[in-house]
Amino acid sequence: MRFANLQGRAVLVVRADDGTDRAVDVERASDGRLGSDPAVYVDLANHALLGEIAASVSANDAPALDPALLGAPVPRPPKGLGVGLNYRTHAIESGREFPTEPHFFGKTNNCVAGPFDDVIAPAGRHEIDFEAEVVIAFGRTCKGATEADAWSYLAGVTCGQDISDRGEQFRLPIKQFTIAKSYDTFGPTGPFLVTPDEFPDRDALALTGVVSGEVMQEANTSDLIFSIPSLVAWLTRFMTFGPGDLVWTGTPGGVGEARTPQRFLVDGDVIETTVSGVGTMRNRVVVR
Repeated sequence: MRFANLQGRAVLVVRADDGTDRAVDVERASDGRLGSDPAVYVDLANHALLGEIAASVSANDAPALDPALLGAPVPRPPKGLGVGLNYRTHAIESGREFPTEPHFFGKTNNCVAGPFDDVIAPAGRHEIDFEAEVVIAFGRTCKGATEADAWSYLAGVTCGQDISDRGEQFRLPIKQFTIAKSYDTFGPTGPFLVTPDEFPDRDALALTGVVSGEVMQEANTSDLIFSIPSLVAWLTRFMTFGPGDLVWTGTPGGVGEARTPQRFLVDGDVIETTVSGVGTMRNRVVVR
C-alpha cells in the first residue's frame, strides 16, 4: 500500500487504469472507523482494515492526487534519528575507516518538511549540504528486535534528505551533528509512505540525489554498511520505538562537502530525491 498526507488528511494512494495516482480519503472510505490524521496509516494495527479498503475501492472513481498538496507522510514523528557513515562510498570519500557499529544523531521533529516544500537555508551560512536518504517509519512498539523480524515492525519506507550545515556540524570544540541537521525544513520526506511488501526486494532500494539537474548521488541500499534490519536490531537493544518514529538510514557518496571543488547548496537550487518504488521529492532551496 501507498499512503500520503494530503493537506493534513490521510489518503490511500491508488493507481487508475490510465496510470494516474488517485487519492482515497481514509476517514471517508472507512466510514469513520479510522480518523483523518496521517498517524492512522503509520500504525500497523490499522493496516488490516486499510488493506480491506485498498482491495475494495475503485481507483478509477477516486479523485486525482495533486502532488503540490502533499505534506510529509509522517508530519509529527515522536522521535527521529539519522545514521552517519552508513554507505561504503560515503565512508571512503570521507577518508574514514568503515565503522564497526552504527553511529546515530538526532533529527528533531521541527526539521520535518514536505516532499515539495522549500528548504530554508539561513542567510550567512555558506556550507549547507545535501544528503539523499531512504527513511524508515516504525509502525508498532519495538524493543529488542532481531534482524530476522525487524521489517515486521516497520510501517513503511519513504524518501528523505538529511540537509546539513557543515560549518556548524564540524565546528570545534564540540561537533554539533544534531543541531546542524535539525534546522527547520532540514528533513524533507515523501512523497509517499510505502509498505515494505510493495518492494520486489526491500533490502535493495535504488536511491538517487540530483541537484539542479546534476546527478550527485546514486546508490542502492544493498551497499549499506549496516542494513535496515541491522539498524533496527541495534537501535532497539535499549531504546523503545513506536508508531511514527523515523530513522534516516544514511547517505551514499557524492555529498557536496566531499567533492573537489566542494558543492554546497545556494539560493534557487532544486534538490530531487528518488527512491525506487516510492517516488521523487523536489525541494527548492531558499536563502533567507
